[in-house]
Amino acid sequence: METLRTVGELHRFSEAVRGRGGRLALVPTMGCLHAGHLALVAEARRRADAVVVSIFVNPTQFGPGEDFESYPRTLEVDLGKCRAAGVDAVFAPPVEELYPPGASTTVEVAGLSEGLCGRSRPTHFRGVATVVAKLLCAARPDVACFGEKDYQQLAVVRRLTRDLCLPTEIVGVATVREPDGVALSSRNLRLRPDARREARVLVRALEAAEALVAAGERRREAVLAAVRVELAKAPSAEVDYAELVDAASLEPAPELLRVPTLLALAVRFPSREGPGAPPVRLIDNRVLRPECAAEEPS
Repeated sequence: METLRTVGELHRFSEAVRGRGGRLALVPTMGCLHAGHLALVAEARRRADAVVVSIFVNPTQFGPGEDFESYPRTLEVDLGKCRAAGVDAVFAPPVEELYPPGASTTVEVAGLSEGLCGRSRPTHFRGVATVVAKLLCAARPDVACFGEKDYQQLAVVRRLTRDLCLPTEIVGVATVREPDGVALSSRNLRLRPDARREARVLVRALEAAEALVAAGERRREAVLAAVRVELAKAPSAEVDYAELVDAASLEPAPELLRVPTLLALAVRFPSREGPGAPPVRLIDNRVLRPECAAEEPS
């Protein structure tokens, strides 16, 4: 496995794969790899002859007061996991390689970036779109794999590649979960022990909404009320949002749910690092399918 530090090295690796007629897959990550990332690697291996994983904690997607400084960085451990997973190369550049002095170009995807996480993190998706565009241009992969846990990010990246006429196929991979159902996230490591137990409320809220819709409930507010009841069972939780939006456009859902609808959650919990540390913000989602549910009761 090669470890690449510069864009030039990544270019040469990519050209070598294409030169022998191979397909290249990219798995962008911020490191602290877990089974969710390795599921992306496994999907990438199924779709390509060579896989490159990027490990880069992107500063431009963190806002003021967020957890950029405390975000876990475990490069040596990550390299070992990549090697064991059959990754062909890891791209782990310093910040100045992707953001050289004087860099002033950004990429912004209007509309899709503005709701949900974009409402409380107004610069986040600009940072995501910018770094993903840089990685896709540098690696020129045939396919890139992203987790469905970050549903809005996946939608932004798909729109980005379409609008910029980039030839990379964007593949979404199902969320990998811990035994109690909590979505795997590098941020789980920062949770206070009691907060980690309380994080299960996100899954219970998703399950409650799914059960209601499966039973024929189509009223948006009734579904959201059930979600809020579950989230309120976590005393330390601070809800950023709990919203129902169109699964394709991310526009707010109508009063009656008729088409695939995304239930998106973002909740903050106390950090194990103490009272002065930024809270740990967890997200999760589920696509509800009222068109497959029982008939609405009369």
